[in-house]
Amino acid sequence: MNNTSATVPLNYLNHKTGLWSWLSSTDHKRIGLLYLYSITIFFCVAAVLGLLMRIEKFAPGPTIMTAQTYNGMFTIHGIIMIFIVVIPGLAAVFGNIFLPIMIGAKDVAFPKLNLFSWYIYITGACLGLYSQFANGHSPDTGWTFYVPYSAEASSNVVIALTAAFVLGFASILTGLNFIVTIHRLRAPGMTWFRMPLFPWSLYATAWIQLLATPIVGITLLMVIAERTLQIGFFDPTLGGDPVLYQHLFWIYSHPAVYVMILPAMGVVTEIFPTFSQKPVFGYVPIVFSSLAIALVGYFVWGHHMFTSGMSYESRWFFSFLTFLVAIPSAIKVFNWLSTMYGGSVDLKPPLLYAISFIFLFTIGGFTGLTLGSLATNIQVHNTDFVVAHFHYIIFGGMGFGFFAGIHYWYPKIYGRMYNFKWANIAWGFLFIGFNILYFPLFIIGIQGMPRRYFDYDPKFQTGQMISSVGAVILVIGLIGMISNLVYHVRRGAIAPANPWHGVTLEWQIPSPPPHENFDEVPVITHGPYVFDNPHTKND
Repeated sequence: MNNTSATVPLNYLNHKTGLWSWLSSTDHKRIGLLYLYSITIFFCVAAVLGLLMRIEKFAPGPTIMTAQTYNGMFTIHGIIMIFIVVIPGLAAVFGNIFLPIMIGAKDVAFPKLNLFSWYIYITGACLGLYSQFANGHSPDTGWTFYVPYSAEASSNVVIALTAAFVLGFASILTGLNFIVTIHRLRAPGMTWFRMPLFPWSLYATAWIQLLATPIVGITLLMVIAERTLQIGFFDPTLGGDPVLYQHLFWIYSHPAVYVMILPAMGVVTEIFPTFSQKPVFGYVPIVFSSLAIALVGYFVWGHHMFTSGMSYESRWFFSFLTFLVAIPSAIKVFNWLSTMYGGSVDLKPPLLYAISFIFLFTIGGFTGLTLGSLATNIQVHNTDFVVAHFHYIIFGGMGFGFFAGIHYWYPKIYGRMYNFKWANIAWGFLFIGFNILYFPLFIIGIQGMPRRYFDYDPKFQTGQMISSVGAVILVIGLIGMISNLVYHVRRGAIAPANPWHGVTLEWQIPSPPPHENFDEVPVITHGPYVFDNPHTKND
């Protein structure tokens, strides 16, 4: 036994050492960290690409790149952010680390399959990056791979399609693992309605991953077959129908939005009661709203296609369902605010990010209703208005939810505290930079600025300049936040077991958690948010 192990209690971080101990580990917490580090690296790459695109749009005409370079950069930015960062994101990281602990289990149901899914994820991610450099041509079809663009482009579309297909397998396996874990491994006494709300959000998400992802997988294989075997599925020159591709793609890709946002909703639902020191308001409505979002989310894909050619009856039906899916989301916002009302609110960095999540997600939600309305959709379809709405939902929702989660669970993951002052400063840059970056796009979108364009009319320059300045501010905030967290992994103050006085199971074990989570499997005798238990007040 070395000196470190003699002075530091054994935990999942130090019970085995060496690179191979991590690459071969079936410990759900280590696998979650493998996802965290992988996703962080890819996120930083995609953020740099996004910043370069915003610098290009600072002024009309070519600035720092050609149109072809811009199109390729736009495609790989989307592929990385959507398929490699956002869709796995919260579920793969915090779901892996904390789902078993929060339900009183020692691991997920299939530990080896869990590790295998990470290797599949890495394989798909590397294929996606390789597609940008193979043969000197990067795909320039956009991350949606719309046909006929993806059927006719001469770039490495097949490699990129294969990458997205492989990444889908990792998503399916993770969802399957979580469903079985929640069904079979809950601690004695943990009935369904004694389960914390973050596991509930993962449960709803997992069903989407399991049922919707195969649809896009088959669709991508059909495009590959069309390109390689000349089978006419979507390409009009081969007798195919490009609108069919749009249907099949969005049947998956709109539920995928909820794969991205539901875990973020689960994270902030854990944060609000902890930093208000009172039970969550409306536990049961939050549970059923998560399930309702997952269910209704399967049936709203058509609002992406109002201008593609649909019957009038189909358009009003999809418009109605788009408005309907806003109801369970509004229930959650109401319950979050009600949880804080009258509570002992402690405005620490996790709560700042969680409140920011409500603000940004609400803007994204209201603008989503604008896009769900037939008349306004025709006006703003394929404009920067859609880009702004999309980023308020995905980055403002999933992104800020992820930032809230890492600041909330950081002491538990690493057993160290980060610097609150620098965390607050980084949050300020992120929040202000985000709104300066994306809000002007609503305005120029309404004025008619098309999305995905390399160049633009000079009348849009003011909005584009302001947006580009916001991108720089946002990146400064990202650098500050990541630097603060990375620096304090080894140099931060030792974290107590329960720094936030939380009441869910992860706060009742040491920081960092032991290898097998619990010395004895806990027995649950009450609901998940009871704040009158004296031991939760102790550090």
